[in-house]
Amino acid sequence: MSMLQEFKSFAMKGNVVDLAVGVIIGAAFGKIVASLVEDVVMPLIGTLMGGVNFSGLAFAVGSASLKYGKFLQTCLDFLIIAAAIFLAVKLINRMRREEPAAPATPAAPPKQEVLLEEIRDLLKQR
Repeated sequence: MSMLQEFKSFAMKGNVVDLAVGVIIGAAFGKIVASLVEDVVMPLIGTLMGGVNFSGLAFAVGSASLKYGKFLQTCLDFLIIAAAIFLAVKLINRMRREEPAAPATPAAPPKQEVLLEEIRDLLKQR
């Protein structure tokens, strides 16, 4: 098998395609959540806290500037994003649970099993 055929069979497997779709949708969802945090939530939090923005906090050590405010702001953004994703997953799971579960119908036993049961019943009758 040539290298190109091997790559084609690898790339077209269901799991690889599903993973690619998941990554693309995840990236798009990440942009939505980032916009929600930056454009909606953080301005509200800033207003509630009196316009506090941590990203400008820094102190100098020699010639270096330690911008610990950006770190604090990133941590706060992470907590908000994690909470938003938690709530979204919780909502999705709740919506899934509300669907009525279809009663499970037992699968028909294989033919061999049916034949063996008939043979057993015939042997019991003797």
